Amino acid sequence: MTETVIDVRNLVKQYGDLKAVDDLSFEVRAGEVFSILGPNGAGKTTTVEIMECIRDPTSGEVSILGMETHKRSGDIIKRIGVLPQRFDAFDLLTVKENIDYFAQMFEHHLDAEDLVRTIALEDKSNQLFRTLSGGMKQRVGVAISMVNDPEIIFLDEPTTGLDPRARREVWEVVKNLRKQGKTVILTTHYMEEAEVLSDRVAIMNQGKFMVVDSPKEIIDRYGKQSVCTIKGGGQAAYELLSDNGDEVELKENDVVVHLTSKRHLTQVIIQLEEKDIYYDEVLLQRSNLEDVFLALTGKKIQEGMLTDG
Repeated sequence: MTETVIDVRNLVKQYGDLKAVDDLSFEVRAGEVFSILGPNGAGKTTTVEIMECIRDPTSGEVSILGMETHKRSGDIIKRIGVLPQRFDAFDLLTVKENIDYFAQMFEHHLDAEDLVRTIALEDKSNQLFRTLSGGMKQRVGVAISMVNDPEIIFLDEPTTGLDPRARREVWEVVKNLRKQGKTVILTTHYMEEAEVLSDRVAIMNQGKFMVVDSPKEIIDRYGKQSVCTIKGGGQAAYELLSDNGDEVELKENDVVVHLTSKRHLTQVIIQLEEKDIYYDEVLLQRSNLEDVFLALTGKKIQEGMLTDG
């Protein structure tokens, strides 16, 4: 059985009448990427800052690596790494100099050149931090969070504001951390990010976890059916598939078919070919975490903000 490295029980954080964190209980296992997915204001950062020993809970218990945060915060801090939401480093120091600077804060630390290799910035090692792209700066931040060779690494919204290419560069670093056996706690409001990187996802809204499981299990349980769109199929394709008992919709000249299984898609195409019905192309769209969030909350996330579905 995989070791539990974080154990949270009945966690509450209250600010006046606002419950930023509302009675959370969950565990994180060694070596997994555990993502907390939700919009801005959901309580993600507050939750991780309590685990990082930055904030005190209003009530509840948090144990990190077998140590209670309210009793042994000093010992915990030595064994975790943190990339905060608004990370910055020294503009006039190089990549390696920045890593070296933060490494000296710990009695035991990793070699700066090894960390530069871990984030794949060997060619930028002697370049000033201020000259780096946004994605590269975040990769340096991940390296700095690892200087003390932590067992658990907290990455709070590490790709916010990055372009798609830079975001994927950071994803590769996170995947590398997992290969090294590190436990990663990731907060994000990007659905694809959580789906691609996570062993398990906690979908958070208004201070509560609505569901915790692997992305696949969550999508299978709460997501919509996958659909295929028959572009240009028109009335002929609609009538054929409808008569055969398929759940279909006609949208202008396209036909949307709600699929019940992987085999169903093949059956749809065979029916069209047998009747020689013309269409331009078939597009497949599977259910994803965005569908799940919409199903659970009646709202969707757009760049971290809640909007009506």
